[in-house]
Amino acid sequence: MPTTYAIPDGRVAMAATLYTGTNATQVINNAVNGVSFQPDFTWVKVRSTTYSNTLVNSVMGLGSALFSDTTQAVIATTEYTSYNSNGFTLGASGSTASNVSGASYVAWQWKAGGTAVSNTAGSITSSVSANTTAGFSVVTYTGNDTTGATVGHGLGVAPSMIIVKERSQVRDWSVYHISTGNTGGLRLNGTGANETTRTGWWNNTTPSSTVITLGGSTGNDWYQTNQTGNTYVAYCFAPVAGYSAFGSYTGNGSTDGPFIYTGMRSRYIMVKRTDAIGDWYVFDTSRDPYNATTYGLIPNSSGTDTSYTGWGDILSNGFKIRRTDGAWNASGGTYIYAAFAENPTKFANAR
Repeated sequence: MPTTYAIPDGRVAMAATLYTGTNATQVINNAVNGVSFQPDFTWVKVRSTTYSNTLVNSVMGLGSALFSDTTQAVIATTEYTSYNSNGFTLGASGSTASNVSGASYVAWQWKAGGTAVSNTAGSITSSVSANTTAGFSVVTYTGNDTTGATVGHGLGVAPSMIIVKERSQVRDWSVYHISTGNTGGLRLNGTGANETTRTGWWNNTTPSSTVITLGGSTGNDWYQTNQTGNTYVAYCFAPVAGYSAFGSYTGNGSTDGPFIYTGMRSRYIMVKRTDAIGDWYVFDTSRDPYNATTYGLIPNSSGTDTSYTGWGDILSNGFKIRRTDGAWNASGGTYIYAAFAENPTKFANAR
């Protein structure tokens, strides 16, 4: 365990903020005990009614939104009016239903690098907002249908998770995760198991410290990440000790489920089964401040917040699964996770 941490307090780079819609201008403040940041990526989900997961970022611009539970191309929105030093401002509810009067929401937010810069590290020039300290970047680029094309991500280390969506067409979301490898991946908007023959996504090439490698028309589903003239957005995440962790675990089918060490107390955890059909699930400590953690939202669904009583415990050094459901703890089942911290273990208190 390191004696010092690049991010000793996760509140400076990631937030899970609860708010209630007003259908009028309101500031969503992400401060926790006085600590806040200006986000570059917001992922908003209404909890109390059925509507899509809405993803907005500073590189595409706040007037453009995508939905993680659909294949829909980018839509125009007027609801997100500014990113602020302590969160973001919403206007009247519109095309993304992010501010419906009386509805309850959670806004997951990440800090990238502010204003995007041109990145020429790859064969395709990209626009990148990168936070190398927090291991997170937002990348936009235009495809060229060239097998082995590369796109700079700006992190300086290899990302462990990449989420790509074609903005200009109706397409699935493509997900690379270090635990599923570079021969395929998962679809964020779907329930399918890991696909191991999608050579058109990443060209069977692991991301480097500078670039993501893409397939071309000689590979399966190349258009998901690299169709000529079409525009894409990529969210790139690299692990940072005590702040973020990406890995896999094996279920045991017991209420005394697996313990997953992350070296931190997590603010946010996303889990997906990879060896069989299963939804994506997100748990956070804003909706569940105390153990046992119960409430889960599904990135590939427009459904409401659901109680999975006794799902697990979010601990000072990791998390432990307590339920036996196949979605996260089938005996012998394989699962991936992504987690972001409240605090490293060294500074974490019991919940």
